[in-house]
Order: sequence, then C-alpha cells, then structure tokens
Amino acid sequence: MIRLLADENFNNNIVRGVRLREPGIDLVRIQDVGLSGADDPSVLEWAAEHQRVLLTHDVATITAFAYERVRASKPMPGVFEICLRVALRSAIDDIVLLATCSEDGEWEGQPLPTAAVNLRSRHVTTRGYRFRADGGPGSG
Repeated sequence: MIRLLADENFNNNIVRGVRLREPGIDLVRIQDVGLSGADDPSVLEWAAEHQRVLLTHDVATITAFAYERVRASKPMPGVFEICLRVALRSAIDDIVLLATCSEDGEWEGQPLPTAAVNLRSRHVTTRGYRFRADGGPGSG
C-alpha cells in the first residue's frame, strides 16, 4: 500500500472520507507535518524524502515542478492531481482504490495530471489498471 500526502489546499472532506472508509491508509496533510505555506518544490522534496504520493488539486503548477524533479533524476514518488469537479464519493472511492491496490514505489517518477479520479471517465494504464484518458502524459 502506498503512503499519501494531501497538499495544503486539498479538500479536507476527501481526506476525512478516505480515513473513514479505510483507516489503514497512511495519509497525512501538509498542515500535519509543519509544511503550511511551503512552496511546491519544498512539498515535493518532503514527499520524496518520506516516500509519499502527493494528492493535490493544483493543476496549474505542481505538475511542472514534478516533471522538473524527474528530468533532474531526483526521486519523485508520484503526484495524483484530483479535479475539483469530481464528486466527493468518487474521489474517495478512487483514492482508496489506488492506495490499497498500489505497491510502494509503483508511481515513482509519475506526475499524473487528473489521475485516478474519476476512474470511470479517465484512465492511465499501470499493472493492468487503466486510470486516465484525457490526452495528457500516460494516455492512449
């Protein structure tokens, strides 16, 4: 099972829902680890140091910084960008599915814009699971 880090502005209703649905998921928030107000590169660095996949709604900047880390051959355990328009229940279901079905290191070096949510409408293929089809990296 992968370990997760919720970005500072990530919907706390999703965080609470994931924790209630599957208490065994290791999910911490930026606020819980003393990174409130930290810039994106610092958040990604902390996530890498602690081997946590980042959950974010920040489609504007975080992906570019994540790709920078990959290009620089720096560790980057993964980023799941969750669209704000996704229904709360779908977001929770899909994050629980990803967290419980993924293995440590499986998402290393993979910043996935709009990944995971909603599994019923987007996909990326990994280990036989399809999670994304929006024309961006990993689609097709």
